[in-house]
Amino acid sequence: MSESLIIIDTSEVQEGRLEDLKTAMEKLAAFAEENEPQMVAYRVYLNEDENRVTVIQVHADAASAEFHMSVGGPAFPGFADLVRMVELNIYGRPGPDLVEKLQQKARMLGPATVAVHTLSAGFTRFGVPGSR
Repeated sequence: MSESLIIIDTSEVQEGRLEDLKTAMEKLAAFAEENEPQMVAYRVYLNEDENRVTVIQVHADAASAEFHMSVGGPAFPGFADLVRMVELNIYGRPGPDLVEKLQQKARMLGPATVAVHTLSAGFTRFGVPGSR
């Protein structure tokens, strides 16, 4: 069984760009939902002051994350004027190509630190009622 992969990135919202960012994130989320059936979840959260955004991706496996980077990746340069990424964390076992692509994303939108965290213990339940 493949190990799930979770990617969490956090960015500062550029001054005066909040509404543009919200629109762009809605479009990207809708695109991912429509075109990436293997992606388990794609969630965008703003902090209370709406000056920091966190994106959480949950993938069934690393191949799903690779696919997201290939089909969603072309949209990432459009976020360069909207955010300044400060960190990107990968939870699971990504391959070296995926890590490199995520590091490129972090450099493009950052400068963000990139860290890989491997699973030590735990379990995952997908499809839990009320988990939308």
